Amino acid sequence: MHLTNQVMATTEVFVDFIQNYPSGTPLVMLNILKFKARTDDGEETGEEAYTRYGQNVAPLLAKVGAKILWGGNVKRTLIGDLEVQPDRILVVYYPSKEAFVAMSTSEDYAKIGGDREKALEYGGLIVTETMDFMSNL
Repeated sequence: MHLTNQVMATTEVFVDFIQNYPSGTPLVMLNILKFKARTDDGEETGEEAYTRYGQNVAPLLAKVGAKILWGGNVKRTLIGDLEVQPDRILVVYYPSKEAFVAMSTSEDYAKIGGDREKALEYGGLIVTETMDFMSNL
């Protein structure tokens, strides 16, 4: 997995998501995060900048009915790239793509979103749809 220089969705990918992901369908975002050792201005670590972002984004998530389901710091990779691994994984529930779009394009998010970019070397965001595992085994 290439964990550099991918922090923001391209306009093309974001527009495709808006146009083609089913409306009103709950989704879960898998966040794969690799922090910069130091932010570009050198004032703090990427993890420190991301912690601030997380504190500021929490009320925006709540406002649209989203919530962090799980988060954890990566300690070791057993299968995959053993040399370059993410630092943290977050799993975030959104009630719909509309909720995600409303939050991520809001004026409030515009004020804090720069901390995410400042913090991350890589910020993968994978949209998942919940499935009934028992019926799909």
